[in-house]
Amino acid sequence: MNWNQIWEALAETLQMTLPSTLISYIIGLPLGVLLVITRRGGIRPMPTFNAVAGAIVNFLRSIPFIILLAMLFPVTRVVMGRAIGTVSVIFPLTVSAFPYVARMVEGSFNEVDNGIIEAAQSMGSSTFQIVRKVLIPEAMPSLINGFAICMTTILGYTAMASAAGGGGLGALAITRGLNLRQYDVMYAASIVLVILVQIITMLGSYFTRKFDHRIR
Repeated sequence: MNWNQIWEALAETLQMTLPSTLISYIIGLPLGVLLVITRRGGIRPMPTFNAVAGAIVNFLRSIPFIILLAMLFPVTRVVMGRAIGTVSVIFPLTVSAFPYVARMVEGSFNEVDNGIIEAAQSMGSSTFQIVRKVLIPEAMPSLINGFAICMTTILGYTAMASAAGGGGLGALAITRGLNLRQYDVMYAASIVLVILVQIITMLGSYFTRKFDHRIR
């Protein structure tokens, strides 16, 4: 077994996972905020907008990644310049993940005590101030934990990226390990994936505890 292949596949996996997670949060975080503040009884109720945004998020979440990957081929070609390849997979990974992030962010903010929000409103805080100084700090442990969960979810999606010519540990395990019956490669790639998931999970748990003021 050539370990250089494993390390190259690991680099490709991270090349897909890290940008996809970051961009998904850049899109999903503000969308999750909007879903919270525009709901009925929210800080700025906008039921129509909330219903439309929620429907779009639910629609995208309901599509399995492998199907979404195929559906987005024409759009991926326009956005990324090509429809196949390791870098090109970042786009469908992001489209698949940001609705998941939005709902996770919404759930994190919904856990914040309404009494704290009402206290901030009574002191004349603006919507932006409430989001920045109340919602985000109070929900930070949950947001960090959600970030780790999102990253591990995207990591799992990368295993299906081989359908679009993407590389990574999943593609190596399938194309070389399973299809060519090189089972040592398959097991090695799988073990590295498991270790990677464990590292992300432990880091997520560490920073979740670090930012949780309730356990200080």
